[in-house]
Amino acid sequence: MDADYRPFRQPLAPGRARAIPWLSVVAGSLLATLPLVVTIPILPPFGLLMLLAWRLIAPFALRRWAAGPLGLFDDLVSGQPLGSAVLLWSLCFLAIELVEQRLLFREFWQDWLIAAGAAAFCLIAGRFIAVPLAAHVDAIVGVQAAATALLFPVAARLVAWIDAKRGMV
Repeated sequence: MDADYRPFRQPLAPGRARAIPWLSVVAGSLLATLPLVVTIPILPPFGLLMLLAWRLIAPFALRRWAAGPLGLFDDLVSGQPLGSAVLLWSLCFLAIELVEQRLLFREFWQDWLIAAGAAAFCLIAGRFIAVPLAAHVDAIVGVQAAATALLFPVAARLVAWIDAKRGMV
């Protein structure tokens, strides 16, 4: 038995349980608005990390179309060109869907590779959408993609913990 097992605990209402993944992605997107002073901007896109973690760890927590509205919120908060995260996050969801059709079983290292590839794709494509081609930001985008890939296990652990707490394990 689990030490946290409480058989008479009241479960969350279904509406609240469904809102928690959305709110965690929104909170991840809002982390970009924190006033941090850095010399090199390698802060990973936490909203994207949370979205990918929810999609890969708890695939039924978010609907397939959730990437669109959540990407729109991220665009509005982060200052990226309007529609860029909507497009890129939706393409990531489609790519994950294609990968899931090919793989019958997945382990965590495969989820990590999928998330790292999706995050790198979003960062690189976002660079081409938002920044002129003559700008020298390729090394910084690469470091940001590496930092995002390294933080995926933390986001996955957080999502697994939230998912267990919301009562829909």
